[in-house]
Amino acid sequence: MENTTYIALSRLDTQQRTMDVIANNIANANTDGFKAQRVLFSDYLSQQHGVDAPAGGAVLHYTQDRATYLDRKDGSLTQTGNPLDMALSGSGFFTVSTSAGPRLTRSGKFGLMPDGHIADSSGNLLLDRNGSPLQLSPSDTNIRISGNGTISTENGTVGQVGVVTVDDPNQLVPEGGTLYRATAGTTPAAQPKVAQGMVETSNVQPINELTQMIQTQRDFGFVSQFVESENQRQQSAIDKIVQQQG
Repeated sequence: MENTTYIALSRLDTQQRTMDVIANNIANANTDGFKAQRVLFSDYLSQQHGVDAPAGGAVLHYTQDRATYLDRKDGSLTQTGNPLDMALSGSGFFTVSTSAGPRLTRSGKFGLMPDGHIADSSGNLLLDRNGSPLQLSPSDTNIRISGNGTISTENGTVGQVGVVTVDDPNQLVPEGGTLYRATAGTTPAAQPKVAQGMVETSNVQPINELTQMIQTQRDFGFVSQFVESENQRQQSAIDKIVQQQG
């Protein structure tokens, strides 16, 4: 197989990866707090040694998948009327406790557990600025959440929601639709922007994603046809060589 085919196959591989990412984005278009993913590609240059003639052609340009990163653009805010729902503006994340350890999320759809702990729909407990679960007493009925995340009731202050920023957002590892694992450090947000009774919707733009998917499918089909044509050309050349030698 010639280098031309290898280069084309590297392009097919990255296009398949693009399709997977786009499909996941579309599947989570209605997932509160979901951040779309983007794929970053670049050329992989393979230097050939000992190439004297013809002039040029000493570098092969392969396509490689360099990284997948989050589109951190804010989603729109939707009012829910639930006093425990919260939406963030800016770069912060809520911190929740999971069976695998603390995780970050932008999905602010929270509710009360039977014991009074505030948790998400999966039962992960919402943590305060000190990393402790937030809990309301049975007598706490008038729930108020200020812009900096401080929760208070008619009985006084309950605590402050733990909103953090990530030192290196490119090191966030998605886990499921709304959770992220921070492989880099996190820092408590100096001025968190919390809106009570609202949730942040997904920042996925379905029309844009579908447009990208159609274009990727077309590119994939074009490169596939090229690979097939190249294969036929090579086979024809081999057949002619065998006939001449015969």
